[in-house]
This record gives sequence, structure tokens and C-alpha cells, in this order.
Amino acid sequence: MTLTNRSIDTPPRAPSPVHNFGTLAVHAGSPHDPVTGAVIEPVGYPKSLRMRDNFEKAIAALEHARFSLAFASGSATTAVILQSLAAGSHVVSVSDVYGGTHRYFTKVAAAHGVQVTFSPSIEISVAELIRPNETKLIWIESPSNPTLSLVDIRAVATIAHQHGIMVVVDNTFLSPYIQNPLDHGADIVVHSVTKYINGHSDVLMGAAAFNSPELYERLVFLQNAIGAVPSPFDCWLAHRGLKTLHLRAREASNNALIVARTLSASPHVISVNYPGLSSHPQHHIALKQHRAGLGGGMLSFRIKGGMAAAERFCQSTQIFTLAESLGGVESLVEVPGSMTHAGIPKEEREAAGVFEDLVRVSCGVEDGDDLRKDVLRGLERAVVHGKINGFQENGSTRTADHQA
Repeated sequence: MTLTNRSIDTPPRAPSPVHNFGTLAVHAGSPHDPVTGAVIEPVGYPKSLRMRDNFEKAIAALEHARFSLAFASGSATTAVILQSLAAGSHVVSVSDVYGGTHRYFTKVAAAHGVQVTFSPSIEISVAELIRPNETKLIWIESPSNPTLSLVDIRAVATIAHQHGIMVVVDNTFLSPYIQNPLDHGADIVVHSVTKYINGHSDVLMGAAAFNSPELYERLVFLQNAIGAVPSPFDCWLAHRGLKTLHLRAREASNNALIVARTLSASPHVISVNYPGLSSHPQHHIALKQHRAGLGGGMLSFRIKGGMAAAERFCQSTQIFTLAESLGGVESLVEVPGSMTHAGIPKEEREAAGVFEDLVRVSCGVEDGDDLRKDVLRGLERAVVHGKINGFQENGSTRTADHQA
């Protein structure tokens, strides 16, 4: 038998759950093409549906789930889960959530009879916020967006399950490599695949993973009925990105720790939010829930000089790009108060810690020392040069030369 024939005749090999993350990331949901023997199955008819199926199998394997479904976006994933609730249902959510999630909860879910209560300290208040026979879902972001607060998933899930309530965890900020919420008691884990899972800023997708067959039947029906499905090519691209997730997530975490320590040591910074720092108020949760205590690639910080300084910082960096997304190989910065979270009333934003001087940072996989130098340069231009050029700390400015 020739080597070529052997590769064609070999049946698809499904990796065992005993294999480690990197092996699963490379091989799960990736059968060798039985016709050509190709190691990577080509995209296109008549295999278009298989692209999504393969990707869903890979997500399920990495999140330690029985089932996974892929959606057209992270927001579509949120919408389908909320649409699965009956009218009159009640949801408890952390206050500090992605702006699009907050918008859906407050503007869309309410229109089909689902009410949402937000809590800034869900571990403490969840039992008090549960409405008997009405509360059906608890929504967690851990870390939260954009203040990087952590939630003890097991503690919340224990209380929720005593009342027959499902727990959903948005795991976008960490990815399956750093955290597996189902292992800590969550019922559903969701992702904006657009971010770390795809990792290359060229795909718009979402995903959900879970273990319940009944939930699968309900969500797969809505996935089809609503039409919130990704294209075969997007699934193929996202699956390709997934294969290097462990490498990218590790490097992004290492870079974020370098940047967080740099910011913490700067006199131009008020405070830094990063779970990988021992000074983070929930660092003990990171040590318990995150792989090797990694903090992930996301962080945020408050800069001296108000919103004007925050905006100048984002315009002054050379490697960090001003953009709203996150989780790609390139590093990004944004001002949540005027960008991703602008749709949330100011009082609500600040109650959740999203102040006008807050900058959110997504660390990519560039050289860590280059990122450190870029942050220091950005702080100098934003704060020191800003004062020299007449910028005022209340946020008002003269004509701003952001190249100063």
C-alpha cells in the first residue's frame, strides 16, 4: 500500500478527551478528507454544512461540552438564547456587560416580554434578586466588559440551580483556553467568535456550548428559524483560527501582564483593571477559575486628565490601533464611554465603573517590549504633552493635535 493510499483509507481520527488543549485545538472536528486525503478539509459544496458541523464539534471539545452551535455573530447568539425564554421570564445580569448585550437586554428583550435586572455585585445579591417562578436565567460576564471584574461562577451556579435557574457565562474575554465555565457549574457558555477564537479580525461569528439535549433541540430550532447562521467560509476561517488559540491566548496574556505592570507603575494612571495582577480585588478567583492563573489579553485603566486624555492616548499610540473590537493578533485600544458603551446612560456606566477616563486595551501577539514602550509613549503624549499644549482636565480642549 502506498503512503498516499494509506492516507486516503485511514478513517477520520477523533481526538480523545484525555488529550490536552493544544492537541484538541488542532485536531477536534478536523477529519482528513476521505477523497483527497487532504489534512485540512477544503471548503465548498457539497461540504458546506460540514464546515459548520466541524467547527461546532471543535468548540464543544474545547469547552468540555456535549453540544455546540455556531451563529452569525455574538449578538445573534445572545438573541437566540433570550428568544428561547417564554414571555414573562426574568433575567438577572451583571451590570458591567458588553454594550450590545446591554442594548439587547434593555431594548429588545423587553419588547418580547423578558425583563432584566442588573446587579453590580451578583455573587452577593443574586439570591435576593431571584423572583420565584419568574427568574429563568442568570447572565454572567467574567471578566466583565470593560472593567475586568470576575465572578465566582460556582458560587452563583450553586444558588441558581437550587431554584432551577440556568446560568449563562459569556467567555469571550478569556476563550476556552483560559477558562471553561461549564466545569464551574454554568449551563451555557457563549462566545463572540469574532474575537479570540477566530483571532484574526476577519470573521463575524458567535457560538454557544452546553450539555443539555433538551436545550440543544430548543436552540437548534431557533438557530434555523431565525436564520442566525454563519457562512461555510466563515466557519472554515474560524476553525482555522481556533487551531492556534492556545498559542495566541498565552502570548496575549503575557503581553497584557507586561502592559498592566507598566501602567500600574506610571504616575499618569489612576488605576488598572487586570485579573492577572495580584492587586486585582478578585485575583483569587483568577487563580481558581483560569488556566495557570492567566489574566487574559484584556485590561482597562483610568488615565489622569479625563476623557480628553483618554482619547489622546488612543490617538497617540503607534502599535495599538484605535478600534472597538478585541481578541485579534493585533493590539487595540478604545474609550468605552464614547465608543462600545456609549449607548448606556452615563449614570449607569459610572455605577458599573465605566468612567469617561477609562481606556480599554486588547493586547495582541506583538513583541511585549514594543507594546510596553508604546504605552509609555502614549501616556507621555496624552498627559504631559496635553497639559503643555493647554488641554484641561475637565475634558474640554483647544484644537487638538493628536500627533503632539
